[in-house]
Amino acid sequence: MAAGERFLSEVKEQPAALERVASQAGAIGEIARRAGDARLVRLVAHGSSDNAAAYGVYAFSLLAGLTAFRESISLLTYYATAPDLRDSIVVAISQSGRTPDVVEYVEAARGRALLTIALTNEADSPLADASDVVVPLHAGREEAIAATKTYTTSLAALALLAGAMGGDVEGMAAAVVRCAELIETAIPVLEQDVAGTAALVQAASQLVVIGRGVEFATAREIALKLSETCGLLAEPLTSTDLAHGPVAGLGPHSPVWVVASDDPCLPSALEAAARARRAGAPLIASGDACDRVAGAGIRIPTPSAPRPILAPILSVVPGQLFAWALALARGLDPDSPVGLSKVTVVP
Repeated sequence: MAAGERFLSEVKEQPAALERVASQAGAIGEIARRAGDARLVRLVAHGSSDNAAAYGVYAFSLLAGLTAFRESISLLTYYATAPDLRDSIVVAISQSGRTPDVVEYVEAARGRALLTIALTNEADSPLADASDVVVPLHAGREEAIAATKTYTTSLAALALLAGAMGGDVEGMAAAVVRCAELIETAIPVLEQDVAGTAALVQAASQLVVIGRGVEFATAREIALKLSETCGLLAEPLTSTDLAHGPVAGLGPHSPVWVVASDDPCLPSALEAAARARRAGAPLIASGDACDRVAGAGIRIPTPSAPRPILAPILSVVPGQLFAWALALARGLDPDSPVGLSKVTVVP
């Protein structure tokens, strides 16, 4: 099998996987009814799944009016604290379902929280066994080390669960299916776009990815994909993070990628792009508003999502494909990054 073939194949499998997640709308609606008295949503995860959790913070707030946060797993598992979970649901995200301290957290929380929910691609896994209920990601076997389809299906599952808790799971399911259709159409074009532009940053040793609001999760995931597959030190920052110091480290050899979606946070992202440009950094812009990023040398447009909250499902795809193309341009195999394994084991 040629280098990167599995990674690229799994990127292209995302539309079908998203449709399978959307087909669970009825079951997810029932889970939401069981969690109906929740006031807090505690999200626990690592790696790409934690990036999805960063998205979940916004999804549960904007769609269901709930306070959601990425829980510090260490407080319970290492520091042995005993948080009051009576008004909480725990949403644990793990593609493999085998991340040890995520499983340990859920085991400790079950019976103390209103409901523990596993989002996992492995319905027969320790996490699934430890949780009250399971939302299978139905992504199919993911063989490339760097996650792609399990990331976007995690976003879809979170949007469906949050939508269900807000009373509109069927409408959200239809919107997820529409996202799948848009990705199916966009991938051939995006694949050509990134193949022609990745070589332009081939010599870069570091890269900053900027996102704000719902798209900060996208910035984190694009940075992770570039770091994992390309041997590139990629750092995700919010637009305000950039202004509070890191902008001083930018220059001609430090590209800045701006995730620009038509969202209330777009003005902040555009201001960050302007700061980076004034510092001399080359700009890469992606998203459905990438044409509004002044001075971008590379633009990778994406279709507009049927609902703004679902934009990250679409806006991450250029980053996935760019990571694939840049890894190959550097003589690396994005299927098997050196030093990484599929299951995250935290010492």
